[in-house]
Formats: sequence, structure tokens, C-alpha cells
Amino acid sequence: MKPEAHEALERAVREHEKFLWGLCYRMTGVAADADELVQETYARALTSPPGRLDEVRPWLTRVAMNLARDRLRRRKREGYVGPWLPSPVETGEEAVPSVEAELPGGGTTEGRYELLESVSYAFLLALEALTPRQRAVLLLKDVFDYSGREVGECLGMSETNVKVTHHRARQAMAQYDRARCVPTRELQERTREALMGFLGALAAGDVEAAEALLAEPVRALTDGGGETYAARVPVVGLKRVSLFYRRVQEMRGTPDLVELRMFNGLPAVVAEWRECPPGSAARVVIRVELDGAGRISELHSVQASRKLEGLRPPEVA
Repeated sequence: MKPEAHEALERAVREHEKFLWGLCYRMTGVAADADELVQETYARALTSPPGRLDEVRPWLTRVAMNLARDRLRRRKREGYVGPWLPSPVETGEEAVPSVEAELPGGGTTEGRYELLESVSYAFLLALEALTPRQRAVLLLKDVFDYSGREVGECLGMSETNVKVTHHRARQAMAQYDRARCVPTRELQERTREALMGFLGALAAGDVEAAEALLAEPVRALTDGGGETYAARVPVVGLKRVSLFYRRVQEMRGTPDLVELRMFNGLPAVVAEWRECPPGSAARVVIRVELDGAGRISELHSVQASRKLEGLRPPEVA
């Protein structure tokens, strides 16, 4: 390839970086995986380029989706130590370029699910019930608003097969659809109040106040990736969850740095310890999900180092 043609191809490829990253993150739920998949997609484009520059975006999408499906299959085949949680990505109060899917002429490709909703923990965890192919079809059709024909071209499927796979994916998402997690300003504020209220009550030793914020039954999931001390199974039940977090606090002590930030559309706390017991994570992201009554139905603690790669450290002492 001539140097000028190579430069033109590289520019065309880079134009779609944000779209591809958002697609790969939604497919895998892991930001570090998305980084690697995008770079591998670029490498393939530059070594075995598509025939025409106006075909770059469909070609890149096809390659990225195939790589992401392979990554998902390998993850499911290898298994995971303890509960699996998505890696947190910072979004602010609105969708930002790192998760937005923008069209070259302006606007977005938003479909059935809102773009910010489709990076929420509730949505990403619901996707785990789908096969890699179902996940790919659902994301392309219901998040990025691809037609059946376009999905088929991207995934090497007939339109009929796309339709059947999409129907099964929708069926698998039925429970999520009954109580969708759309990160509105109201939900963000209620989540912030519940999260800070629970952690504040724990810090003050007010067990009654902490437990009053929990639903029954409540679940606590800790993703340590097999690297750190963490509950290998979900902790379930108001009393058990309360006791679990009190014991963790006693063992870890007060963090040296704590900051409330917006991850995946909702508030979460980033905590960091300069010194911590062996086997304990130096940095943790803690977040919650609320039930219809505004009580905490799930507590998530992300500790696995790969899930926190590239995360900006907290700045508040």
C-alpha cells in the first residue's frame, strides 16, 4: 500500500474509534478488553485493509464483533473466580464520547435502549444471560439501531437467522425490561443519597440506620477476580450484608482517599488505601442498585485490578 493510501486508511479507521470502543465495551463489559479489541481491530485493518474506504465502518464493525464474541466465549469457557461485575467507566451525568455512538454527519445511532442506559450495570449484567451471538444482535439492533440486513452483514447471518436470534435475545432480556434502569437525574440523586447514607451510617457505627436503607432480601457482590480477599459467592439477606460490610470496614479501616463519581450513569464511590492488609485491594469502587421503593437491593464492590485499569485515582482525602 502506498504511503498516502496508508495514511488515508489510518485516518478513516481512527474516525470510528469511539464507536468501536463503545461497542466492544458493551459486548464484553470490561474496559481493558475494549481497549485491546479496538487495537486488534486496527491492526487487522492496517495489515489486511478493506477494499474501499467507504466500507471501513461496516468492515471494522464486523471484525470487532467477531473478536468480541471470541473473547466472550473464552471468558465463559475459562470461568471466573467469584461474582463477575462490569468494570466501571466514568460517564459524568450525561453520556460522553467514550460511550456515545455518533454518526459521521451528526446525531447518534441510539435505538430501543438509550445509550447511557446500555452501559449501566443493570443492563450489562442482564446481557450476561445471552449467548455471544444474541448479545451482538441485540446490541446492534436495539442499541445502535441497525437493520436486520445490516446486522446480518456484520455478523455473517441471514436476515431470518437475525430475526430468530433477536427474538430469543429479547426473551432473555424480559426480566430487565420489566424494570429498566434508565439513569435519570432523579435516579442518580436517589442513588447518591442511598449510597452515601449507607456508607455514612457504617462509618458512624449506626447499624440501625444502615440496615434501614437496605431492601430485603439484599445482595452484596464482590468482584476480586481471584486476586484479593473477597466473598466468592453473593452475600444475601439484610443482616448478613450489614454484618459483612461492618466486618470489611473493621478489617480495612477508613480509606485515605474517597471520592464520589459518576460511573456507568449512576453515582459510585472510589476508595483508596495507602496501606492495606496483605491480600486486600488498595482501590475499590462501591456502587448500589435500588429497588422500586428506593432501598438498596444490591451492593457492588469492584476490586479486580483489571477492572480498574486506567481508572483515575480519587482526589478527596
